[in-house]
Amino acid sequence: MPRDDAAPSKERTKPIAIRIDGKKRSFDIDDPKLPDWIAKRQLKAGGYPYDEKLPSKDYKETLEGLQVELVKLLAWMQARGERAMVLFEGRDAAGKGGTIAVLREYMNPRVARNVALPKPTETERGQWYFQRYVTHFPTAGEFVTFDRSWYNRAGVEPVMGFCTPEQHEKFLAETPSFEKLIVDEGIRFFKIWLNIGQETQLKRFHDRRHDPLKSWKFSPIDIAGVQKWEDYTKARDLMFERTHTEHAPWTVVRSNDKRRARLAVIRRILLSIDYAGRDTKAIGEEDPNIIGDPQAIF
Repeated sequence: MPRDDAAPSKERTKPIAIRIDGKKRSFDIDDPKLPDWIAKRQLKAGGYPYDEKLPSKDYKETLEGLQVELVKLLAWMQARGERAMVLFEGRDAAGKGGTIAVLREYMNPRVARNVALPKPTETERGQWYFQRYVTHFPTAGEFVTFDRSWYNRAGVEPVMGFCTPEQHEKFLAETPSFEKLIVDEGIRFFKIWLNIGQETQLKRFHDRRHDPLKSWKFSPIDIAGVQKWEDYTKARDLMFERTHTEHAPWTVVRSNDKRRARLAVIRRILLSIDYAGRDTKAIGEEDPNIIGDPQAIF
């Protein structure tokens, strides 16, 4: 769901009761001190495979090489009139915006666009559901990222009651055919799901609440979503079951460590397109512990 439906709130939020790994927990996001049970588990949450984050030095060195390749990729796309589109989905605070920012950091902003749509207008609500997204599709030479997409209707909308069960089912039935049209049109199409553990999400929400530079990212709907973790999980799994197709597969990236996740996403894109001058040594190999299809990761 677009995030402008609920402005950041300065009012105190009541502590919430949640269940994690079979244990009842209380979480007061207004308490400046992060609970130990979150702090100790936030990296390893959800079965994350590494005990430590990727060292900053390693991350920066690898990222620079990958960003050089992205510049080469975009130049090749412009010369050939190629089109690419990358959807980023995931729970709130999964790292979509940050990953997109790093991906596009040195790409020409005239042809590398990001799309982050607000909630639909009254006119858009009366249109074909996919219509407002299609208007933002790439033209020749463009690389377009979507910070959330039509998959709002597969996750946030049904869980939060923003669409009917019939609309949800219609979306799941129509999406594979809609996406086949995209691929058949020749657009290079990627669907990325950034996956985080529950304690990781709570840590990031806590950061947003208490950091004046990030407070704009936090809204009451975040807390409402925390209490529906299992509902979101069921919706996610159904989405994968119905929309992970041969022509438009999902790529799942474990994202408790934002550094590893960002590198994994960029590598997947670069390794999937055989552009002129591609340096596979600079790109490196994928880490199967971090990136794979839904079946491999879950």
